[in-house]
Amino acid sequence: MADDSEFIAKLISFGLNEKEAQLYLHLLKYGSKPASLLAKSLKTYREDVHRILVSLIDKGMVNPSLDSPTVYTAVELEIALDAMLKKHHSEHREMEIRKRELEELSKQYPFRPSDEFATYKIIKSVKELFTFSTKVFDTAAKDIAFVLPAYALQIASTYGDHTIVTKVCERGVLVRGITNISRQYLDIGREYADLYRSCGYELRHFEKYRGMYFIVRDKKECVSAINIDITRHSLDESISMLWTDDLTYADYLMCTFEILWQQSVQADDRIRELLDDRSS
Repeated sequence: MADDSEFIAKLISFGLNEKEAQLYLHLLKYGSKPASLLAKSLKTYREDVHRILVSLIDKGMVNPSLDSPTVYTAVELEIALDAMLKKHHSEHREMEIRKRELEELSKQYPFRPSDEFATYKIIKSVKELFTFSTKVFDTAAKDIAFVLPAYALQIASTYGDHTIVTKVCERGVLVRGITNISRQYLDIGREYADLYRSCGYELRHFEKYRGMYFIVRDKKECVSAINIDITRHSLDESISMLWTDDLTYADYLMCTFEILWQQSVQADDRIRELLDDRSS
């Protein structure tokens, strides 16, 4: 029998929070129920159940009955997941439209230029990090440098869009990356080494790297890890990373990157070494 925790984790990675995933799975497994019985089964408050049900109904994953009391039914999994995908695509199109409208509207305002102070923010989830990473690739003009653990590349492969990399290549932006390619992450190392090579970029391997992880864009903007001890591959996984546009800090990280770059080896060489070990 399948483990509930694995199914719930997959639902979370698809965009539900943990309580939504638990309630939806419960309805799938045990059939339609009123809110009172759901609260009892899930050992929570009825008000909490109602709030979760409203969210799942909005996502197209649960349907309410016209009976009194209302009975709630899980929408068939394939249909529910398709509804969520359509909702995400619709929201993305709406955001693109609003973005263009705001950009046009901003031309009518005499905005005051920002004072030259460095700013910062704390990135608190994997989802926020990917939002930042997408922005880095979209706005880079000259170069991107990163030092990331291999599991971060694996998450990027799962949730990211490789066309972003090719678009950066077309703009002539230099992308260099360093990671630690172990036997566990051999496949993801090969995937990104091939991707970067096809775009004229280079990925390198640093053996048993234990230092700071970071990303720098155009030597102007950077994000560095405070805590990225990720235990599961989920967009909702909590992390702590510092984003800043402090030029001094960006310069420090770039100097660190150049030292690591000289001490690292080409990813292709490391991959061949692991493949040779596997075949021997």
